[in-house]
Amino acid sequence: MPLELQGSCLCQATRLKVTLDNPHVGACHCSMCRKWTGGPLLTVQCTQPPQIEGPAPSVYDSSDWAQRGFCGGCGTHLFYRLKAQDLYVVPVGLLDGEANWTFTEQIFIDEKPAWYCFKNETKDLTGQQVFELFAPS
Repeated sequence: MPLELQGSCLCQATRLKVTLDNPHVGACHCSMCRKWTGGPLLTVQCTQPPQIEGPAPSVYDSSDWAQRGFCGGCGTHLFYRLKAQDLYVVPVGLLDGEANWTFTEQIFIDEKPAWYCFKNETKDLTGQQVFELFAPS
C-alpha cells in the first residue's frame, strides 16, 4: 500500500506531498551530495513527482542528468531529480511525523569518506553501478 506523506521547508513557505511505494531509506555518499548537505544525503524514492505548494522551488542543474531543488527562501533541500527517468528522491528528514523507516541502500559507496560508517546491513552500490542502472538509454 502506498505511503502518502507531507513535509515542508524550514520557513514553511513550501509544502510538499509525496507518494512512496515503501518506507525504504537510502544514503548517497557522492561528493556532490556531501557538499550539498554537509554529509551523506538520506532519501526516500517517490513513485511520482512531489506535489509542491507555495513558491516554485529554485532548481539547480547539478549535472547533465540531474537537478536539485530547494526552497528559495530558506534553502531547505526539497528534492533530487534524475531528468531522463523523471525520478525524484526527497530527503527523509523533510517529511513530517515518524514513519516506520528502514535503511536499505547506500550508493556511491566508493566515495564514502573513511571517517564515518553506518552499521546497518544495506545493499551497497558503487558510482559505476549506479550509472549502469540509471544511465539514459
